[in-house]
Amino acid sequence: MTTPYLEVRDLQTHFTTFGGSRVVKAVDGISFSLREGETLGLVGESGCGKTTTCLSIVGLLPPAARIAGGEIRLAGEDLTKKSPREMRRIRGRKIAMILQDPMASLNPLFNIYTQVSEPAYYHLGIRRQSLRRRVEDLLRSVRIPSPAMRMRNYPHQMSGGMRQRIVGAIALAGGPKLIIADEPTTNLDVTIQAQYLDLLKDIQQETGVAIIFVTHNLGIVAKMCDRMAVMYAGKIVECGSVRDLFGAPSHPYTKALLGSMAKLGSKEPLFAIPGQPPDLANLPPGCAFHPRCAEATQHCSEHEPKIVPCGQDWTAKCWLAHPKESLRHDHARA
Repeated sequence: MTTPYLEVRDLQTHFTTFGGSRVVKAVDGISFSLREGETLGLVGESGCGKTTTCLSIVGLLPPAARIAGGEIRLAGEDLTKKSPREMRRIRGRKIAMILQDPMASLNPLFNIYTQVSEPAYYHLGIRRQSLRRRVEDLLRSVRIPSPAMRMRNYPHQMSGGMRQRIVGAIALAGGPKLIIADEPTTNLDVTIQAQYLDLLKDIQQETGVAIIFVTHNLGIVAKMCDRMAVMYAGKIVECGSVRDLFGAPSHPYTKALLGSMAKLGSKEPLFAIPGQPPDLANLPPGCAFHPRCAEATQHCSEHEPKIVPCGQDWTAKCWLAHPKESLRHDHARA
């Protein structure tokens, strides 16, 4: 088995409110790994910590946030120990990020050539005609028609789908081995979305790049990902292969997410998870999901579960997944 290219160990990222009166544990002790050429889907409700996890990895946290503990090892190097200057050398060269809104990533004042060429110029030292050829090849690789003409255009002259492809070309320009895609298809219609996902798959097969795919769409996870990590209240509650988690999920939250998916030909009503996600600055005792869980017991409301193996490279953070003999407490419904 190959050594993981990315290893996140017990990562904790906290936000401090104005005046320091409250601490929000946006990411609370998560661990996962990713190998070259592999795709990991990061799923969960809004506010569960997915984007904060990604921003922690690339070192782009807002001023109110800080990494309070843990390690982020990229090719053996701990990124939490790197200075801002060192992280600028790593971003774009070893790791890149595709954001949800391409217009938030593209500068309206610069043409496409300038923006796509910058990572190749800065990280790879490519100059002049070689740089122009590099930009043309990148635009062609993301299926931009007439790249020699299009690279003179500005972002506002392109459609939403083309802008998202341009952002992908910028992410690839420095030759990274890991790309983080934070809900890159949210603003695309269904047809363009399918084309974009096929494009990412083709690029991954050609380059061997690893991908972290953040999404709410479990259909995309089934299509794109090898493994899936389910987040709730800043924690990873279940992590394993897509086949295992879709086939026989162990955590009630994973079951609830899958139950909320529309199934072709099914006439059964979609499942709705009751209640609201918890306040990360004031989490309930025990398992954070227990107030919304139909399978919760008294034990769940009093004791936080530990991570337990459910199979090969498959774990869940749930008392119901623990061996029966480990639960000596009252199993009456909470």
